[in-house]
Amino acid sequence: MRILGIDPGSRRTGVAVIAGDAGRPALVWQGVITTPDGDHASRLGVIFGELSELIATHRPDEAAVEEVFVSRNPVSALKLGQARGAALTAIVRAGLEVKAYAPTAVKMALVGRGRADKHQVQHMVRLMLGLTEPLAEDAADALAVAICHYHHRQTARRWQ
Repeated sequence: MRILGIDPGSRRTGVAVIAGDAGRPALVWQGVITTPDGDHASRLGVIFGELSELIATHRPDEAAVEEVFVSRNPVSALKLGQARGAALTAIVRAGLEVKAYAPTAVKMALVGRGRADKHQVQHMVRLMLGLTEPLAEDAADALAVAICHYHHRQTARRWQ
């Protein structure tokens, strides 16, 4: 089972793929889609195109995406929602099932606290995957979303 995790952003979208059916999840790939300066529509096209290529290359079975964090700035929230929409379109076009998780649910699944800070989340991601190298913040967030989904799948399997 391969799970694609996505932390959407209009400038930097974290993307990660983990694998595992039981036991500890394993890192397959992680990175960041960085969009160039320019108009917003072009950046959405980059997110869609690069994510479509990553899906074709790494062939995940399912996807998990972080829900949009609503900020005080409505323009920023709208752009973030559109970036998430570009990512969701690439996922659905590839025929993948997708689940969405609130940032607090992701933090709760990894750290045990919904208000954990980014350093705590990154530490747990590295610990759970057995990584020693530091991760880019956006990639670590995408890995956290994938691991959250992995844990939810494991729990659901136990209840069946």
